[in-house]
Amino acid sequence: MSDKAIPRSVPLPAGIRLTLAPMAGVTDSPMRTVCGACGAGYAVTEMISAKALVYEQRSHAGAPAKTATLAYIDPDEKIPVAVQIFGSEPVFMADAAELISNSSYRGFSGAAPAAVDINMGCPVKKVVSNGEGSALMKDPEKIYSIVSAVCGRSSLPVTVKMRSGWDGEHVNAPECAVAAEAAGAAAVCVHARTREQFYRPGADISVIGETKAAVKIPVIGNGDIDSPEAAEYMLRQTGCDGIAIARAAIGDPWIFSSVRAMTEGRPLPPSPAPREILDTALLQLRLSVKLKGERRGVAEVKFSLSHYLKGLPGSAAARRDIMSATSEDAAADVLRGFFGKFAGGDTAVRRITTYGLSETEK
Repeated sequence: MSDKAIPRSVPLPAGIRLTLAPMAGVTDSPMRTVCGACGAGYAVTEMISAKALVYEQRSHAGAPAKTATLAYIDPDEKIPVAVQIFGSEPVFMADAAELISNSSYRGFSGAAPAAVDINMGCPVKKVVSNGEGSALMKDPEKIYSIVSAVCGRSSLPVTVKMRSGWDGEHVNAPECAVAAEAAGAAAVCVHARTREQFYRPGADISVIGETKAAVKIPVIGNGDIDSPEAAEYMLRQTGCDGIAIARAAIGDPWIFSSVRAMTEGRPLPPSPAPREILDTALLQLRLSVKLKGERRGVAEVKFSLSHYLKGLPGSAAARRDIMSATSEDAAADVLRGFFGKFAGGDTAVRRITTYGLSETEK
């Protein structure tokens, strides 16, 4: 492994300092659009299998390009978006990175990405059992090989999303970040949990600070950022260059404007009024149906829609109705019926839980 970082000619967008982190099945174009409108500066797509994308391109021209649609970026998103790929074989990862960075794959539409992001953080069994996702953190030499291969074929900046390590006995994010930097990565994002932890409470942000001290490239911190105060604390305690917000943004994209205000030393904006929450939820619903069709669009956005209601008084029944809706009209009617109960609709409401997350879900 070389100890000298490979220079990258294309700089990262400054917006990466306030990122919507990638979430499978969540951070699609509609979600990224509303978060960008609410203050996010950068976003990452849900993860895409490098091998699936490459094989799909090798199939006959008439075959549907299902994997490619996951990389769709709407020009109306207004913020830079990275496309995230996962895999464990350097050749497939490099092939996929070249296709994405050149927008040269069948099924491409929309806007070009700002960067290629490599997933080294996914903890789910079906991914790590193939040596992908967070399993890559067991082998820093392999990290170097994959990042080097991807950087060699990508015309865009290459970033890496990783965890603290595999488990409590192997917290090696600094070592893995050094390998990624030496191979040419332009930045790393560290989720301060091990694979063993999945998403359980107890993120240890000290590893983010240790990673920052180990490399010269930007380090983005991630994990348990569910309030402006938590964001400011992470920045202050770790010295990281930016933050990435994940689950706390589901149903509450306004967290980005609040975090931006606090980190810039400005007063926090008021909580959104019911009318604004309704309009934003309906926008995400419309965009999802427009992009994916009614059946799939409604099915895939229901989880986010239910979170717009979470923490508001009397929302339990409406959330259940949202999850059982099968049409755009049905989902919209539930939203309008619920928010219509708030007189006027222009007065901010206080959510019962911080940014829509109960303590067991943070």
